Amino acid sequence: MPNIVLFSGSSHHDLSQRVADRLGLELGKVVTKKFSNQETSVEIGESVRGEDVYIIQSGCGEINDNLMELLIMINACKIASSSRVTAVIPCFPYARQDKKDKKGSVERWSRAPISAKLVANMLSVAGADHIITMDLHASQIQGFFDIPVDNLYAEPAVLQWIKENIVEWRNCIIVSPDAGGAKRVTSIADRLNVEFALIHKERKKANEVDRMVLVGDVKDRVAILVDDMADTCGTICHAADKLVSAGATKVYAILTHGIFSGPALSRINNASFEAVVVTNTIPQEEKMKHCPKIQFIDISMILAEAIRRTHNGESVSYLFSHVPL
Repeated sequence: MPNIVLFSGSSHHDLSQRVADRLGLELGKVVTKKFSNQETSVEIGESVRGEDVYIIQSGCGEINDNLMELLIMINACKIASSSRVTAVIPCFPYARQDKKDKKGSVERWSRAPISAKLVANMLSVAGADHIITMDLHASQIQGFFDIPVDNLYAEPAVLQWIKENIVEWRNCIIVSPDAGGAKRVTSIADRLNVEFALIHKERKKANEVDRMVLVGDVKDRVAILVDDMADTCGTICHAADKLVSAGATKVYAILTHGIFSGPALSRINNASFEAVVVTNTIPQEEKMKHCPKIQFIDISMILAEAIRRTHNGESVSYLFSHVPL
């Protein structure tokens, strides 16, 4: 693949290396450090003049620092005369802040930020020509950009994991932990030719569920909870208890982005899951040491194929359902 340079930010070097190995490339030389006042410094260690540059940086860990590092890397490559700069952001930062908060008084509602739009503006101003991301929390975020955005899906990898690891998958039921994920679970259920259910949840406030109502029959079936991300895991753990009490024989959770902050790991350890499966858009090695129920699906092939197709001027939409892993 001539005229292509692949750089890794500091958020998820393992995933970047996996993508580079899939493409048969060496990661470009880049040095990132911080000054004593915590300013981020980036030094690109090779020429990018006329090159098609791809920078892999996930929205995880020290999110604000990693976002700033990505912006500086994009700008550094842009002003060094690269032909195109593509930001590969497996987990898009601030994706849950995609609209004004409707809770509270009218005054509070009118002053709420749309931070995902701000991040989109920052990436564009820094010089990004193209964005590749995965399973955006809200698909309308693509409309926040004036540059091309490819929102890839982990669904092909999820389907393969289910068929290879759940013996009773033909007798399973795909469950959405909230109404917002109904489209996601119906797509997977249709591909597996099984039924689906959803859980309606009412929240008192963010990250705290007040009441859950199961819509669908899970009795004597393997229930597979599917969602785009899990943070404190209160929702999916309550959902697992709800499914078990409704007669499910086993409960799995499959999530694209495993954030697992706060009490998440202890909640998963105490919940009735057979396994909690996440993709490696976010590093999971340390969390897996403390929570044996966590397993991960490698999505480096999806990202690598998206980069290859983008570089060759081919369609990326084909990846939504046809990815050999």
